[in-house]
Amino acid sequence: MNLAIIGATGNVGRKTIEVLEKSKIQIDELFLVASKKSAGVKIKFKKKELEVLDLENYDFSKAEITFFAAGSLIAKQWVPKASKKTIVIDNSRYFRMEKEIPLVVAEVNPEQLKKHRNVIANPNCSTIQMVLALKPLHEKYKIKRVIVSTYQAVSGAGKAAMDELLDQTKNVLAEKKVLSQNFSKQIAFNLIPQIDDFDIDGYTKEELKMENETKKILDSDIKISATCVRVPVLNSHSESVNIEFEQRFDLEDLRKTLENAPGCKVIDGHQDGEYITPVEASGDHKTFISRIRKDHSNEKAINIWIVSDNLLKGAALNTVQIAEELVK
Repeated sequence: MNLAIIGATGNVGRKTIEVLEKSKIQIDELFLVASKKSAGVKIKFKKKELEVLDLENYDFSKAEITFFAAGSLIAKQWVPKASKKTIVIDNSRYFRMEKEIPLVVAEVNPEQLKKHRNVIANPNCSTIQMVLALKPLHEKYKIKRVIVSTYQAVSGAGKAAMDELLDQTKNVLAEKKVLSQNFSKQIAFNLIPQIDDFDIDGYTKEELKMENETKKILDSDIKISATCVRVPVLNSHSESVNIEFEQRFDLEDLRKTLENAPGCKVIDGHQDGEYITPVEASGDHKTFISRIRKDHSNEKAINIWIVSDNLLKGAALNTVQIAEELVK
């Protein structure tokens, strides 16, 4: 089995390499591919040093499965060509809402992989961690409505955004001038209630992604409202989720359902610190669920807190899990 990663030198590309190190896929050869400026860079993989190849000259027929971790513009230009010679698992948003292209979370809807025509889309990182918790609850109680507020780390916007948070933090503490290049406002010691561009009715594209992707993955009848906020956290996204069901539920039974949810781990006590924060979730493959409680204003609703490493499960890990399902 030969694999390839397009965008191997970026945040998600490097995480994909890390996940493949531990994957059960028997890899004969791994091709690392990036733009011309990164060609020639050497990256370690399983005690070997692999040289990054130039995308312009790369032959896609070298690998059975190719991970695209390079953004929508690259996906738009190269995936149609690549998919004639290899199965593509694309991390960008470009193909997610295409009707004929499966949008897959490995633990949630792997059966959709049977429909692929050499292109499979990886959902938005915020969507992935939410549907992991929603899927078993929807199967058992049928979800009517979801209201979610996200607290998204700067790693979701790339390495330059992470560097900007660090630089701004130093400048604020040193009482120096703060410049914003990757965000609409200062991110250090601040919150920004905008992720991606504004679209219709005052919603941002990130918020609409969460709504539309969740419907495509789970059920088009679920009503969803999202507010997405960028926070001064380096890595791991958090979500406050209110879920309304069609029927009443037993809270302990619901908790057990979440405890058995694939890919999830419940850490939910009622004492100080008995919950998960972004720092603790970073670097972990699990999606954590905390603060499980009934909604006092609605007897058919609950509130939960979901935290997950957005570069791992939200991107690299899920694509590798999709590849593992394909290999099976």
